[in-house]
Amino acid sequence: MSEKELNNNMAPGPDSSGPSVPCCSMESIVPIDGRGQIVLPKEIRDKAEIGAGDKLAVICHESDGQVCCISLIKINKLNGAVNQMMEPLLKITGKNEEKETG
Repeated sequence: MSEKELNNNMAPGPDSSGPSVPCCSMESIVPIDGRGQIVLPKEIRDKAEIGAGDKLAVICHESDGQVCCISLIKINKLNGAVNQMMEPLLKITGKNEEKETG
């Protein structure tokens, strides 16, 4: 797949009648050195507001038992997403505990 094709991948909008929004784009091609390390280009670090000391979660996506994609997610964004997912569950659990004890 060409860079142009990758950049043109579009995800459907919020409803099927709405316009499509870009899903992802290829920003750069980076080499892996002999120690397995990569360098995120400065432009990408600036755009993503990634600085020295920041931590990134490495997420592997599998297809047919093989890793096909690797994503990097800033830890503070990942923690926020987990908190948002857990908050409704914690509220439900708290209500159930009140009923049992009350």
